[in-house]
Amino acid sequence: MTHAELGDVPDVVLEALSLCGVVDGHNDLPWASRTERGYTTDGLDTGVSELQTDVPRLTAGGVAGQFWSVYVPVDLPAAEAVQATLEQIDFVYRLVAAHPQHFALARTAADVEKARAEGKVGSLIGAEGGHSINDSPAVLRMFARLGVRYMTLTHWTNTSWADAATDTAVHGGLTERGREYVREMNRLGMLVDLSHVSHDVMRQALDVTSAPVIFSHSSCTALSAHLRNVPDDVIARLPENGGVQMVSFVSPFLSQEVSDWEDAGRAGDSPLATVAQAADHVEHVREVAGLAHVGLGGDFDGAPSFPDGLGDVSGYPRLLAELAGRGWTAEELADLAGRNVLRVLRATDQAFVGADGGTFL
Repeated sequence: MTHAELGDVPDVVLEALSLCGVVDGHNDLPWASRTERGYTTDGLDTGVSELQTDVPRLTAGGVAGQFWSVYVPVDLPAAEAVQATLEQIDFVYRLVAAHPQHFALARTAADVEKARAEGKVGSLIGAEGGHSINDSPAVLRMFARLGVRYMTLTHWTNTSWADAATDTAVHGGLTERGREYVREMNRLGMLVDLSHVSHDVMRQALDVTSAPVIFSHSSCTALSAHLRNVPDDVIARLPENGGVQMVSFVSPFLSQEVSDWEDAGRAGDSPLATVAQAADHVEHVREVAGLAHVGLGGDFDGAPSFPDGLGDVSGYPRLLAELAGRGWTAEELADLAGRNVLRVLRATDQAFVGADGGTFL
């Protein structure tokens, strides 16, 4: 990356992004394109003002790899959720086919690195919510064959086998079938994503899993007690597990003041979250779990409120610059930006590309 491509950023940030571009854990471009743009991929190469994601801003943000979320709403009837998720996966394929000079499909860490070497965004796929498989291990396995590298175990509401962070717990965490899903995902090399799940599910999934987990887009309970965030006792388990928490930039996740304002009914003007608060969450994960276990998962095009300066995918260098001002080196920033999550992918790549049919029904 060059100053011309990234804008006015410190040399240490430029050096970091030359070592490893940003590999972000969660972006809702597919759903935003479905609901706001008639599912078209047109114009993304030149810029789309109504979105937070397009090629010029991905370039300005130093993005080398992106997990595209193939989210669908939890209130869809069960079989329709499976169909809609397939349509979302198809959008990622269509995105790459429409703009092959800018995007490349990616299933593995090596694929992301190859795409970056070619000046493209390595395009990974993550399914957001266990409702998308309609409690069918066969659907899970087929999603894996289509290239889905992670599944978030729940979204806003419980599934029949796991409790969500934002619903009333009914299972006490994971059911035995939920534990079987974790084991099957391990076998498939599909990453277990613990964003959106209850704190009990986080702890129980870590008890069960034999592979590193991710939090694709979650911040820290210690700094903002939002239900979607991760408590310190869970973060502290990441070194033993090998996983990564990818800090989200959603304003109420970053700011207790914004979270309280939302809980109180959103009266008056919203308080503002800041880039500095995003950096605080990154540093908190580093303090509790260590540098090797923190990454970035912005949630762009999937939430209504972000800090000024982190309002779209061009903003990553501003966060890296904030951290550089706190003494982070280029090597440390490169770990945060992408090397940590690429390590988790490498640890599961062999299982993902080699998985065969399963016996879990």
